[in-house]
Amino acid sequence: VYSITTVVHGRRPLLADALNAGIVRDEMQAICEEGRIESLTWVIMPDHLHWLFRLKQGSLGQCLQRLKSRSARAVNLANDLHGPLWQSGYYEHQLRGMEDLTKQARYLVENPVRKGLVTRIEDYPFWWSRWISSSDDLT
Repeated sequence: VYSITTVVHGRRPLLADALNAGIVRDEMQAICEEGRIESLTWVIMPDHLHWLFRLKQGSLGQCLQRLKSRSARAVNLANDLHGPLWQSGYYEHQLRGMEDLTKQARYLVENPVRKGLVTRIEDYPFWWSRWISSSDDLT
């Protein structure tokens, strides 16, 4: 199981736009549907993505390259942009054990609250978690 963070090129807040965030979400879902990963938690922040998932097929690098390539192409097309959407590379952390997973999921989901984007996670539209459905689950 991996927790990854990948950042928008130049830290531009392109993912604050619902259309762009939806494109990234849809590309993550497509990778799940292909059987490559099992998504556990994700949070799309204005200028980066946090994603917790179980890798089922292929390498971590292949999975992230697929996400970045597909989402960059779609975001660029939707916004009449050119060039990279994502910075090269990504931060990764491999997790073990259920306690680590739920702790990491809580940490990721709390990001919009910590950054002051919302006061309750329910008010932030670009997140999902297998274990968390509201702020009540974060305590």
